[in-house]
Amino acid sequence: MSNILSVRDLKVTFASEAGRVDAVRGVSFDIEQSKTLGIVGESGSGKSVTSLAIMGLLDENAKVTGSIIYDGQELLGKSDKQMSVIRGNGLAMIFQDPLTSLTPVFTIGDQLIEALTIHRGMSKKQAWDRAIELLTLVGITEPEKRMKGFPHEFSGGMRQRVVIAIAMANNPKLIIADEPTTALDVTIQAQILDLIEKAQSETGAATLMITHDMGVVARMADDVLVMYAGKPVEQAPVHELFHATRMPYSIGLLGAIPRVDKKEKQPLTPIKGNPPLLINLPDACPFADRCPIVISACRDGEPPLAEVPSASGVQHKAACIRSHEIDENGLIDGHPVYPVREVVESVLNLVPREQRSITLEVQNLNKTFPLSKGAFFKRKVVTFTPSRTSPSTCVRARRWRSSVSLVPARRRPCSRSWIWSSSRMATSSSTVRASTTFAATVSNARCVVISRSSSKTRWALLTPV
Repeated sequence: MSNILSVRDLKVTFASEAGRVDAVRGVSFDIEQSKTLGIVGESGSGKSVTSLAIMGLLDENAKVTGSIIYDGQELLGKSDKQMSVIRGNGLAMIFQDPLTSLTPVFTIGDQLIEALTIHRGMSKKQAWDRAIELLTLVGITEPEKRMKGFPHEFSGGMRQRVVIAIAMANNPKLIIADEPTTALDVTIQAQILDLIEKAQSETGAATLMITHDMGVVARMADDVLVMYAGKPVEQAPVHELFHATRMPYSIGLLGAIPRVDKKEKQPLTPIKGNPPLLINLPDACPFADRCPIVISACRDGEPPLAEVPSASGVQHKAACIRSHEIDENGLIDGHPVYPVREVVESVLNLVPREQRSITLEVQNLNKTFPLSKGAFFKRKVVTFTPSRTSPSTCVRARRWRSSVSLVPARRRPCSRSWIWSSSRMATSSSTVRASTTFAATVSNARCVVISRSSSKTRWALLTPV
């Protein structure tokens, strides 16, 4: 199978007041069609800079050398105009923060349609239909309505779904996902990973998955590249790397993941210290100051990424002069690379739960949502107080009018409902109480809307049609 992307000796440097920052120091890898390469490492290891160099999105002060061959053409040296033809078409990217990657002043529909009309030459009607199809494909309900929404009106998971829809809009050959699940909760992370796999199967694209989560790598990747201090330190197929890790840094990353396949309780393995500053690095192993099996020879020179013996016969590379001493179980001389810490029993386990002191107690908590009015001079017109426990919900308002009437909205069948009412208000701060009631589904209730005339103020519960 041919390579869709080949990177050779990629180096990226930035000029700074403290000196030259060597963000990426000689990265090389290949991605085959329909395959997934996972790049993993701590923050500051050069993962995102590598992806931005491939996309041609680095700042002007960045100096990029080496070779990046995509689909048979060299990307380094192309102008921004030439790269714009490839970006969003053959190369697509899913960014870490979807809120900053989406333009806040344009609707979701405008941004989807733009990607389709520029690269595909579709008419607006064709692009609109295709955009609705894409939103439906990524699991966004009411796509026709959501097409007219702005990014700030979407949740984090929905925004990431939109970014994935834009990425797969033009059937790219390579999708670069730069930590797409970092800012999401666990359940949404699983959904986003499912969508990326779906986008890959729908488009047949290769995927470059950048993450610091080894669990994501185990699920998504075919091959793994571990980076540290801007340079690869281990490279192997995913099953080989997880079962026969040969680099102490990779062993530490795996040891920091909770294990559900072991019955005995073991503490997680921390990697002490911090990654080095990438300015004027010495000619030594960059992981030496944090390595638990460091020897004096580790500081004599930086070890290259060299092949190590593999029982399965696959290609396995590691940048460690002691990698040949580490066996397939991650042991060196019969002992773990990272010393196993003792499990410290918490003193709270000796005290029954009912006898423990209270750390935080919450009682009778209420939350109000003030609604304002006016384009230039904002003023509060009502405070909306929802209550799920009371059979009636009150709307407290400050008004200058003496007459207020409640207008029932469209009735909908429901099992759980809020009871709303109407009455007259004689004071500036009052509570609307029950006289004429109607029901509206809790999940469909939106907000209280207000329209004023010279004689009275009308209230209505807004529900979707």
